[in-house]
Amino acid sequence: MNSLLYRFVYRHMIKKKSKESFIAFKEALKFRRTSWQLWENYSHVAMDIGNFTQALEATKMVLDLTGNKRVDAGLLEKIMLLIEDRTSKPTDKSSNGVGDNSSMMPHDESRFQEGNESSREAELLFNMVGNILQQTIRSGGCENIWGLYARWYKIKGNLTMCAEALLKQVRSHQGSDLWHDQDRFRKFACASLQLCKVYMEIASSTGSRQELLMAEMHLRNSIKQGINFVDTDEFKDLQLCLDETRSMLPMTSEIF
Repeated sequence: MNSLLYRFVYRHMIKKKSKESFIAFKEALKFRRTSWQLWENYSHVAMDIGNFTQALEATKMVLDLTGNKRVDAGLLEKIMLLIEDRTSKPTDKSSNGVGDNSSMMPHDESRFQEGNESSREAELLFNMVGNILQQTIRSGGCENIWGLYARWYKIKGNLTMCAEALLKQVRSHQGSDLWHDQDRFRKFACASLQLCKVYMEIASSTGSRQELLMAEMHLRNSIKQGINFVDTDEFKDLQLCLDETRSMLPMTSEIF
């Protein structure tokens, strides 16, 4: 890419003209398709203008060009929140049942179509995010990526794999300085709570006590070793979660 085009691209970024930047980056990438820096900046301006599929495609290019070593977890977090928001909203249904919109008024039908389009986009984004996360994890994955992967599996409805990803996230926070670093402990405790909540959800749906016993053991050990942080909200949340876990044990089966 010549220096004139390079300056043109970044001038728009500095002025925060996202639409102009998007067009400029798209043009620049015709000349420098192997520049992961350009692709990464392109993903940011694509996000700014709401072109989420292009943002993810650019993120995938960065991953490919850097040998799976660089991924924008912050961008994936924003798109995951969008997916979670869209998938949590019920789709519009007519009184005659799902898919029967024959009795809809024109404005109702328009809303129904918009809802379907939003669902289709959410599904596309969901699949794209999943592919990026899986590619990243094949080369290791940090705690943020494991957390996103867990949320991806929860949306998918696979609580077992969700728990496995959360367990990896919890382990990524562990280390010799965990019990002496309050910020690290907070992150560890939050991930632990999410893990144990999923264990409890699995136990509630299956009636098995195996997951509850794993949650109890993890919480008990975390509370014992985290005594230096007894005054933090996270420590208290771990204690409450342990009480809740123990209260569920009598309601589960001995067989697992």
